[in-house]
Amino acid sequence: MTPVRTEPSVLHLDLDAFFAAVEQRDKPSLRGKPVVVGGIGPRGVVATASYEARAFGIGSAMPTAQARALCPNAAFLGGRFDAYRAVSEIVMGLLRDLSPAVEPLSLDEAFADLAVTGSGWDVERVRTVAADLRAAVHDATGLTASVGAGTSKLLAKIASDLDKPDGLVVVEPGTELDLLHPMPVRKLWTVGPATAERLRRAGVHTVADLAAVDESELVGLLGQAHGKLLARLSRGEDDRPVSPHRESKSVSVEDTFERDVVERALLTETCDRMAATVSRRLRAASLSGRTVTVKIRRHDFQSHTRSTTLPGPTDDARTISATARRLLAEIDTSDGIRLLGVGVSGLVDWAQEDLFAEDAEDEAPEPTPEPAGPTVRRWTPGQDVRHAVHGDGWVQGSGVGRVTVRFETRWTPPGRVRTFAIDDPDLTERPAVLPGGGTPGAG
Repeated sequence: MTPVRTEPSVLHLDLDAFFAAVEQRDKPSLRGKPVVVGGIGPRGVVATASYEARAFGIGSAMPTAQARALCPNAAFLGGRFDAYRAVSEIVMGLLRDLSPAVEPLSLDEAFADLAVTGSGWDVERVRTVAADLRAAVHDATGLTASVGAGTSKLLAKIASDLDKPDGLVVVEPGTELDLLHPMPVRKLWTVGPATAERLRRAGVHTVADLAAVDESELVGLLGQAHGKLLARLSRGEDDRPVSPHRESKSVSVEDTFERDVVERALLTETCDRMAATVSRRLRAASLSGRTVTVKIRRHDFQSHTRSTTLPGPTDDARTISATARRLLAEIDTSDGIRLLGVGVSGLVDWAQEDLFAEDAEDEAPEPTPEPAGPTVRRWTPGQDVRHAVHGDGWVQGSGVGRVTVRFETRWTPPGRVRTFAIDDPDLTERPAVLPGGGTPGAG
């Protein structure tokens, strides 16, 4: 193999069990205990499980109902994205102190290219810088990060996963194939479950098996682009640059109707179908994206769009559909729609499902809303709250007109639990507290 680089100057940082770790940091009573973060509805899925929860067999993308069966005593919490974003911004800032070439993949992981700052990145220097980075992350956020380094993005990302949690692995130049070849093919970028199954049926199980297959056979099995890509990756050849400014890309689909459509039910059905198509295209390309856009063209040919940006990139059809439905509900369709489109942009090439997606069907807006009744306050497990008498805490659970709160913060001992009426006027939502003690937008 002739690597593109001769120095292990590509870093990949991955925060360990990120969402769950933030919750354990901010909730002293949960430290050392199983914590599951994600969709908490009946068809929700796990986004992140703490290492204590993983010991019970709970993992990302598992249905929440299955996780509850495996560990009913775990804390099941919804997401607090203000807190996660605040931590992410700090970590990305530490990476940018090392290099101007930082490519975030999601809130909890990113590449950094050390070579843009000059040469001389031998193994020991890289190891020292990576160790200092991990220490800086812990000092600034209270969290641990695993760091991998290698001569390419492929090697750096694989390396960061080899010694979790709180690990550091530098792949020495010249040893890339020694590391790669014994690994299952699923470790390679763009190899998802469907591709792995196709390769398995062809007798390919490891990267070494893949490297032994003639490139023409891979092209016949997987297609021109994918076959050639995997042939290169099996040889450790990855020349993708670390891209701090990604090319703006999107995946979208749109239809022009034979007649102007005013029926909300038909538009919603079409929206769902388009979301499913977009999801399939994203997954086929091993992409995910953060921004969902709905485009309409009216009977008078005026075009309008509505967009929203999600907390993390997704390729999940339910998430795209539920988001597109909400955007469509903001548009007046009573005069007729001649074109409808759904798209996803802000793409990254390491697919990360939005596992906080709740039941898309349950969350979708109704075509004709019922007259508004009294507002019922909703409290989500894990949500930050403040009580006028008892101070700051977080929601443990709610139901049957009651809400249970544990009063503690990151800087206190484990706190007491109290229960209130769900509409207690003294209980209010509060912003997430940042690592430095402030709140989002403060200062």
